[in-house]
Formats: sequence, structure tokens, C-alpha cells
Amino acid sequence: MSPARLRVSFLLLVTLATLFHLVFGGVVWQAVGIGALLLYLTTLGAQLTRMAKGLLLAAGVLTLLALWRASNPGQLLFEASGRFAFFATFVVALSMLRLPAYRSRLVRRCGQSMLLQPPSRRYPILSLGSALFGIILNIGVLNLFAAMIEKSNTLGAAQGRVWVREARQRRMMLALLRGFSLAPLISPMGIGVAVVLSSLHQVTWLELAPYILGAAVLIFLAGWAVDFLTGPHPPGNKTQASKNHLAAPSLRPLGQFSVLLLGIVALVFSIAWLLELRLPIAALIGAPTGALVWLAWQRRRLGYAGLPAAVSAVHRQLPWLLSPSANEIVVLGAAGYLGHLCVGLVDTQQLAPLLTVLNQWGAFNAVLAMLMVVGLAQIGVNPIVTVTLLVGLLPQLGIEGLSPALIGASLMVGWALALMSSPMTASMLILSRFTGVPATRIGYRWNGRFLVASIPLLAAWFMWSPF
Repeated sequence: MSPARLRVSFLLLVTLATLFHLVFGGVVWQAVGIGALLLYLTTLGAQLTRMAKGLLLAAGVLTLLALWRASNPGQLLFEASGRFAFFATFVVALSMLRLPAYRSRLVRRCGQSMLLQPPSRRYPILSLGSALFGIILNIGVLNLFAAMIEKSNTLGAAQGRVWVREARQRRMMLALLRGFSLAPLISPMGIGVAVVLSSLHQVTWLELAPYILGAAVLIFLAGWAVDFLTGPHPPGNKTQASKNHLAAPSLRPLGQFSVLLLGIVALVFSIAWLLELRLPIAALIGAPTGALVWLAWQRRRLGYAGLPAAVSAVHRQLPWLLSPSANEIVVLGAAGYLGHLCVGLVDTQQLAPLLTVLNQWGAFNAVLAMLMVVGLAQIGVNPIVTVTLLVGLLPQLGIEGLSPALIGASLMVGWALALMSSPMTASMLILSRFTGVPATRIGYRWNGRFLVASIPLLAAWFMWSPF
């Protein structure tokens, strides 16, 4: 067995054992998943980035502190390891959707349709499209669409004007980045929802939805307005522009993809209702099921409704599909592990003086939490770590006027803003690689006006939201 296949085998055992534990209960299944997770981590070696290694080192240090300070260290470490296994399972489950998406002609037609729209419609369509695709492809949408943008944005298309080509590059890349960053807000299957709902057991997605969907609308409208106002709007040949407008490709493929996506989301909600499961757990079942059905549909002409061919494709492509996810699994899982340990080690009674101050600010604490996620991301603290820690600590303080749903929503919005601004996030580094523009310039110069406009709007939304 090859090393890649061995790693995938351990990861699949983590996934299956964790799913059995979450659906049927039983400490034995959780222990099996944790054991397989430890074996998986030992096989990664040099594959991990500096950030992933740093988080594992921090997890090791905090583990020693828990053994020294915790009243029941065994139970605390076991539960924290279970969180690590849950997030590893979450990454694997959602990654399954990438397999049929990368092979889909519908996806390619959607991308071409969005990029070839007239300038007046390009920003909203590209932003909304990348948000929808981000739900399934995750960060893969940046690689896919950024490559398509660079390929289509030629000097010939700009009629030989370099400044027009550069302006189009900036505007399309920002539409792509902002749309991708909205995916965790609008998707019930997003990692932000999983982090928040797995910590706030008393909150449902329907309670989060008004806050996060309203914030997503504000972010989209602010981005569209800033794009229009900052332009530029180069003069062009009116006859040619009229021809281009008439020749704009149909948006029908995007509509078909939206129906497909709604079908997958409906499947997840149906599983949650029928099996009486929380939404993040239902997503762990619904996403692979939806991926298998999608694959079978693509291979329906091969007999038996395409199911045997789909299963064979999954078995053959799993090492290729999951091997690049090692850093994502470690970063997300270690952050969940650290957050759970920190919450277990912090004595909330010692925070009484801080609570006296925070109680005076009420709902404004949600704005402070959002800004903390954004601010710490600028110095390299991954939003996953900050959100996991704060979503565990803030509800325990019992601050008046700060409901658990408001806490979760503000942290998720801070996470989205961090993806749009921090030069140290993976999304910004990918765009920097494609454009040749430093990540700091994309985050602060290109996106600065948008952040200045959107943050006060979002602060007002959380302070005076009618929900």
C-alpha cells in the first residue's frame, strides 16, 4: 500500500468512526476515531506547512498544561481530541463534493458564462457565482476562477490598454475574493456554521440565519457599490459594446448549478429532520451522499444508474482528492482542540472584573468580537483559532443583551472579513500568486475602501438588528 493510500485509509477510519459516534453514540467509536487520527497525524511528516506545525506544537504545549492544571485531564483531553476528529471528518465530508464538481461540464460552462458578462453585470454575477461555487469547491474556487480570469483578461480584450487590463484584473479578483469569503456565511454546510453550532448547542441555524444572511447582503451591496464608485469606467466603442452586450452568454448554467446546490442543501436539511440530528452532523452525511449521487448521474450511461462507476471513481480518486487537505485538516482540527482546552482551563469566576466592564456595553460586545477576529488575523492568528476560542468563552460570561446567536453570527462575519483583508490567509496568498501583486497590497490598498465602508455598516447591523 502506498503512503498516500495508507494516509487516506487512516483518514477514512477517522471519518467513519466519528460518524458512528455522532449518530449512534458510544465512547468506543469516538476512541477508535481518535486512535486513527493519531496514526494519520504521524504519517504527515514534511507535508505540513509552518502554520500547521505551529498549531500542533501549541496543542502539545497546552496538552501538558492541561495534564498539570485540569481537575480531570483525561476527560478534557479526550473531548478535545474528539473535536479534532470532528473537524477532520468535516473536511473529508465536504471535500467529497469537489470530485464531481471538478469533472463537471456544468461547472466549466458556469465559469465561462460569468467571466464573459458585460462590465456592468460582471461584479455581482462573479461575486455571487464564486460564493455559490465556494460552498462546494471551498478554496478550490479561487484556483479555478483566478486561472480563468488571468486567461481571459488579455491585452487584446482591453484593446491594447494596459491600465484597462490592470483595472479589470483588480475588479474581477476582488469580486472573486469577496464572493468566496461570503460562502461560509450563506452556506448551512460551511465550516463557520460547524464551528459555531458545535460549540453553541442551544443555537440552531435558523436562529443564526437572519443575522448572517443580513450581514452577507450588506457585504455584497457594499462591495458592489465600492466597485462601481471606484471604477474606472473606461470609454469604449459604443457599437462594439452593444454587440458585446447582445452576445453576453446565457446565465442558464448558473441557474442550473443553483438548483443542484439547493438540492444538496435540501438533502442535508432532510437528513437533519428525519434523523433528528444537528445540522453540522447532517452535513457530514448529506455532503458525501450528494457527491455520490452527482457522480452517479455523470456516469449514468455506464449501467446500474452509474452507481458502481461512481463508487469506483471515489475509491480511485480519494488519495488525489484528500492528500492536499492535510494542512486544512490539521489547522482546523488543532484550532478546535486548542479552543476546547482553553475553555476547559479558564476559570470564568476569575473573569468577574472583566464581566463588570463588558456588561455595560451589551450588544456592542458582538462588534468587539467581530473586530477581534479581523484584527488578530492581520498578525497571523488564523480566524479558526480566534472564533473557536471566543465562541466557547463568551457565552459563559452571560453578558446582558448578548445572545448566543448574536455571538456566533458576529464571529462568523469577522471570519469573512478576515478572509477579505488579512495578507496571511490562504485565500489572499492564492490571489497574490496569480496576480503577481503582494498580498498586503490586495488586502489593504485594493480592498481598503471596501473595509472602511462595510465595517461601520456591519457594526450598526449587530447593534440595532431587529432580530
